[in-house]
Amino acid sequence: MQDFLLTIYYWLKAGHLIFVIFWMAGLFMLPRQLVYMHDSAPGSAEEALWAKRSGLLRKVILTPSLIAVWAFGLLLAYSGGAFMQGWFHAKLLLVIVLSGYHGWMVANAKKMARGERPLSEKTLRLVNEVPGVAAVLIVILAVVKPF
Repeated sequence: MQDFLLTIYYWLKAGHLIFVIFWMAGLFMLPRQLVYMHDSAPGSAEEALWAKRSGLLRKVILTPSLIAVWAFGLLLAYSGGAFMQGWFHAKLLLVIVLSGYHGWMVANAKKMARGERPLSEKTLRLVNEVPGVAAVLIVILAVVKPF
């Protein structure tokens, strides 16, 4: 199995990077959409439109991308022997945290679609920075491999 994965290593890497880009784009878009939804009145047509948009974002981009990132990433790690390297452990931890952030944001989006406002607009703007910080750290770990 590992020999086969090594023959398609660059395809795995390409798939991983493509879906990381899609996933990160979705993680940047969702909090922004929630800021716009926050400004609309609960039960209004505008809120329903933002709820529909955030639902489509989750179903079409976020969840499929998350699954693909994990699938390609684990295959890459297995084929390249990354499970034995310290940088990978740190990267994996950050990806787990980012996946938790994804789930937390999806849960908040569903609450907001029901008319609840669990987070303030300021909090939504602040948590919108989480994917960017995580991306910087993950890229440094994956490219530089400092330990």
